[in-house]
Amino acid sequence: MSLTFLEFEKPIEELEQKIAELQRISKDGDLSLEKEIQRLRYKSHEQTREVFSKLGAWQITQIARHPQRPYTLDYIERIIDDFQEIHGDRMFADDPAIISGLGFIGPFRVAVIGHQKGRDTKERTYRNFGMPKPEGYRKAQRVMKLAEKFNLPVVTFIDTPGAYPGVGAEERGQSHAIASVIQLMTSIATPIVSMVIGEGGSGGALAIGVCDRLMMLQYSTYSVISPEGCASILWKSSDKADQAAEAMGMTTGDLMKLNLVDEVVSEPLGGAHRDYDGVAISVKLSLVQVLDSLSALPTDELLERRYNRLMGFGALKSKK
Repeated sequence: MSLTFLEFEKPIEELEQKIAELQRISKDGDLSLEKEIQRLRYKSHEQTREVFSKLGAWQITQIARHPQRPYTLDYIERIIDDFQEIHGDRMFADDPAIISGLGFIGPFRVAVIGHQKGRDTKERTYRNFGMPKPEGYRKAQRVMKLAEKFNLPVVTFIDTPGAYPGVGAEERGQSHAIASVIQLMTSIATPIVSMVIGEGGSGGALAIGVCDRLMMLQYSTYSVISPEGCASILWKSSDKADQAAEAMGMTTGDLMKLNLVDEVVSEPLGGAHRDYDGVAISVKLSLVQVLDSLSALPTDELLERRYNRLMGFGALKSKK
């Protein structure tokens, strides 16, 4: 799969095209161009480092949405051993926009829940572009209750533009499904770890993001609304999405300052889509460390810490 470059990566793309052309010439002929190829690779590496050291919120949003970014199933394939998927909400249907099941992360048997987008048009339609319907959130509730029953930690992977707002979803109780799973996550007596791997959009993301530890990949985002939606409300035009992204404080740096995120997991240079295996190793190591610390806590202390964590969000301090 050839790498797709974003608009702000054009200087990098030009260098990579030159490298590919030299590799083709070297392969087809007797001329050795290895030194020049190595020089251009070093130049591309340095150019990538410079570009990614100056990213704004809108550029980070574009990376979080990158069509080649690893999705939940890509992480499951690489870090979850013996994964057994669970389908259906036992009420209406199965929602492919939510992946759920049981497996192992290192030594820990866990319940896994995550949003799943699609790569091509057919899969995107099947997965509803990663936007869950009520049956998806009810499936998540079913798996969480199962995890609590068997004392399994819950790990969620967040990557959605938001819950599906269609008529059918509303008729089947979309808002109630989201509220119910949020309520459940505040009280289940087992550790919950959430990882934002791409877009963390609106209540669709929050619905599986109430947790004991919230982690984010370096170039992911988490917000109450998309930049386009915010711009449409404030400026009556989605063309100002870049301004909205800067104002919303939706990147890891902004969220860490507000103490809304517990840990940021570094991505490979150029973003997670450039090295699936590399970012999966970082994610697995972070998850194992967090699961180890949370699993050691008595249940009463775990629930008390979760309550205090949630109640601490948005607290105001009076000036003296």
